Amino acid sequence: MNEMYDMSIVTHNFGVIGILIVVLINLVFLFSATDVRKYKRAMSLFTPIGSLAIGTVIFTGVVMMAAKHLEFSVENITMIIFAVSIIFLEVSRARTLKRLSVLQENALADFKVFATRVLLLEVLITLLMSAWMWL
Repeated sequence: MNEMYDMSIVTHNFGVIGILIVVLINLVFLFSATDVRKYKRAMSLFTPIGSLAIGTVIFTGVVMMAAKHLEFSVENITMIIFAVSIIFLEVSRARTLKRLSVLQENALADFKVFATRVLLLEVLITLLMSAWMWL
């Protein structure tokens, strides 16, 4: 049981690093986007990778909770709240992108401002939670 728990911690940490990498790649895609259609296409292909990173962190967290006999500590409850908030932010960003008009002139510029705020908030949430847990 200890080996499974230790492996889950390592995988959990790699998953958190994966979330940060995915968010940074999303920021690079966002800042380099010039055409709405091309950006939507790239995001439709890349968004599942971000979901996989979030899912990895959630799954390994569930495995660790099971190894602790489903002990709901303050840290676990906070991580659950942060995971739900990151999922909510990703859904709102994806929904806004989906509804983005190709014909509107400043649509991409307005979306860049919104998406930058969302992605930076995700980085902040991830780093705050990581700092709390690693210190």
